[in-house]
Amino acid sequence: MATNRIDRNHEDREKSERAPAWRPPELLPTPDPKEGMTFRWVRIANGGQNDPTNVSSKMREGWTPCLRKDHPEIFLGDAIENDGFSENVVMGGLMLCSAPVELARERKAHYQRQTNNQMNTVEQNLMRESDPRMPIFKENSSGVSFGNGN
Repeated sequence: MATNRIDRNHEDREKSERAPAWRPPELLPTPDPKEGMTFRWVRIANGGQNDPTNVSSKMREGWTPCLRKDHPEIFLGDAIENDGFSENVVMGGLMLCSAPVELARERKAHYQRQTNNQMNTVEQNLMRESDPRMPIFKENSSGVSFGNGN
């Protein structure tokens, strides 16, 4: 055994910090979170043509346009301006909108129910076409099995 070893606690080593990993930039900035609110980018123009139908649809759903003064964290230096929404946060034909979290949850639940109903209808139609001579098996289960390696 070595008797002249120095404890690691007494060694001085420079701390080397790892350089931050490069990540591609986000196409749309994320606003600072606000309690009880959720954010979404709503299309106001597509291909240089205004899309008032989409905007009015989202407003009727409960989405409210966010004002620039309320979101100074979003840099709009290279944003494309839209004359109709000069007070709002607009970037590349999209406008930042907010809604209460409960509204977003209810919307998500509505579309999840709609999706489930559609899937059930498709499965029922498939099983209706099943023939006893050549039945269609519907297997939606998964499991884990352990073997002895043979």
